[in-house]
Amino acid sequence: MCRNIKTLFNFEPPATEEEIRASALQFVRKLSGFTKPSVANQPAFDQAVDETTEVARRLLHSLVTHAPSKNREVEAAKAKERAALRYGGA
Repeated sequence: MCRNIKTLFNFEPPATEEEIRASALQFVRKLSGFTKPSVANQPAFDQAVDETTEVARRLLHSLVTHAPSKNREVEAAKAKERAALRYGGA
């Protein structure tokens, strides 16, 4: 899985439209192998990002959980700590 795609479900505040689209863009980039598609492939690429964004939005809005929402700042701090342990940090 692409490391740039972050978990978006069950956070407070909920994922923004920009976060959902960014995740969809990373997914389409990973599948296609393009970070910047050619002019000939741009329409198909853009359509895939739009459709993936819509599917991701529907998924996030349809999921249910009984777990308490996660705090973005706390989860970011945990991720930094894990990275520092894994890669060594200053």
